[in-house]
Amino acid sequence: MTAPTPAERPLLVLIGTGMRLYREYLLRSIGAHYRVHLFLSAEPEWEKEHVTGWTVLPSTTDGPAMAAAVLELHATDPVAGVLCWDEVRIHAAAFVAGALGVRNGDPAVIWRLRDKGQTRAALDAAGVAQPRSIPVKTVQDAVDAAAEVGYPAILKPRGLGASLGVIKVGDEEQVRANFAFTEGARGPEPVVFDTDRPILVEEFVSGEEISVDSVVREGKVTPLFVGRKVVGYPPYAEEIGHFVDAADPLLTDPVLRAALQETHEALGFTDGITHSEFMLTADGPKVIEVNGRLGGDMIPYLGLLATGIDPGLAAAAAATGAEADLTPTANRVAGIRFFYVEEEDTTLGSLGFDETALPEGLDKVVVVAQPGAVVSPPPKGTVWGRIAFAIAVGESRDQVTRRLDAAESALDVVPALESVPA
Repeated sequence: MTAPTPAERPLLVLIGTGMRLYREYLLRSIGAHYRVHLFLSAEPEWEKEHVTGWTVLPSTTDGPAMAAAVLELHATDPVAGVLCWDEVRIHAAAFVAGALGVRNGDPAVIWRLRDKGQTRAALDAAGVAQPRSIPVKTVQDAVDAAAEVGYPAILKPRGLGASLGVIKVGDEEQVRANFAFTEGARGPEPVVFDTDRPILVEEFVSGEEISVDSVVREGKVTPLFVGRKVVGYPPYAEEIGHFVDAADPLLTDPVLRAALQETHEALGFTDGITHSEFMLTADGPKVIEVNGRLGGDMIPYLGLLATGIDPGLAAAAAATGAEADLTPTANRVAGIRFFYVEEEDTTLGSLGFDETALPEGLDKVVVVAQPGAVVSPPPKGTVWGRIAFAIAVGESRDQVTRRLDAAESALDVVPALESVPA
């Protein structure tokens, strides 16, 4: 695709950018086709290369305040759309889009996705297949609810992402022992839910868990790519890897596509980009959750590697109402694996990949943590316990798995005490 001249580029407001390591590829591609104006709570750094302007605000979670700021910008330079891929900020972003009258501008719809209790209620009213779910407040409420949905059951916070606080429980004793773990789970930034029942007790459904990143335009849902999850550290639900196959048969599966369409209709989401999660059960796909943004964990990047479809441009087009180019230009498999230390509260002395031991087919090997950091595996470490990751591509999932295995073997981690010579 030929990039338009600066004068031809629509103005797109992007709220927050996230970590450079995980999101720069999106901003880079969008910046080549749009004039990007950032709303941030601090002066931009690495982002400056990819944007044409920015506004620093006291908060990027205050939707009404940002709405006032965007109207000032719009008065001098018309804004074509508003985009946000940060879970904590997507609700505030809807106020900004609503003030402009552009797409995805209904805060109530986005909150329905953010609040998993509201998600469950809306899907239940529409008869969409999902696990049974009961919102609760106290330990005794959770015990009663688990008895009603049956064991094993799932405890999960009402509004956190990245599987924070999610745990599988097998009996009443485990509910009582683990309720505080779920209740005490916190994300990187506080989110207040206007409810006195902040915990969900849900029916456990088994099968393969997948994610689907989709473009939604005027109510029509078009899946871009399917992520096959790798989950570890039971009874917790830590996502330790993902695979995306450009030729995944689920992309054209009529049952899954119908479930996607019914889910979005039930939630009232008509325009934008979503990351939906399903469990493929023996009775068909059941909705786990829906997020009003692109997927995290580099899943959109895997989609780009596997299919050639640019998720950043697809999201920007959805935000501005433009037609997105969703033509695949690649046909392969891409996968990611996250690496952790073995013991809790490990102080890192040194870590890195042995370049001589890395196989072909690796797209990236990235060290995330730094020497001196104290890290833990899940459940204490969760997302912030990751010390490194590797991304590989290949002709099959088996080939990609072997390459990720080799990358893991090439990662050398030395705790601080072991790094000191005797």
